Amino acid sequence: MQKTKQIAIILPDTLQSTGLQSLLTDYFPPVEIACFNSYESLISDGVEHFDYYFTQADVFVLNTDYFLPRRSKTVILLDKEIACPSSTGYYTLNIYDSQELIIEHLQEILVAETVHTTEKNKELSSRETDVLKLIVQGSTNKDIADKLHISLNTVLSHRKNITAKLGIKTVSGLTFYAIMNGLLPSDFIG
Repeated sequence: MQKTKQIAIILPDTLQSTGLQSLLTDYFPPVEIACFNSYESLISDGVEHFDYYFTQADVFVLNTDYFLPRRSKTVILLDKEIACPSSTGYYTLNIYDSQELIIEHLQEILVAETVHTTEKNKELSSRETDVLKLIVQGSTNKDIADKLHISLNTVLSHRKNITAKLGIKTVSGLTFYAIMNGLLPSDFIG
């Protein structure tokens, strides 16, 4: 007998919430779904028994202290303007994808139940992590070199390695990666 998946949907948009609930119920039974229109309503319910959490990127980012420990159980709904690199290790769904593609992604998440992890050879070194933090905080290459007491060429090499390892070329993508991996303080956004 298949275990009933306990799912929390945290979305302020009733139409999105209802549509997601319908897809999950129709294509991935047995599921038990609880819908919340805000993070606060989820917390006030005081329930900790969910197998998966579906929410928007902004709700995730504003409540990273809650979601980071549950990152392998959290599915972030994204729109086309936000590109989430696959190397983040998080489950994502693009709300503008076709129904077939969304169902395919849900299949990967709910049925396969594999946790996306970064391969060992793609992990950043501690110095690359330091450089990444300074990049997303808006530091120039020269500022990074000065703060870390390294040469400008070394900064450029670290940036090249970060891009190669993560497959992320934009500062906004690197910022998203840093947020999703808890590399920035929770008060960074705000």
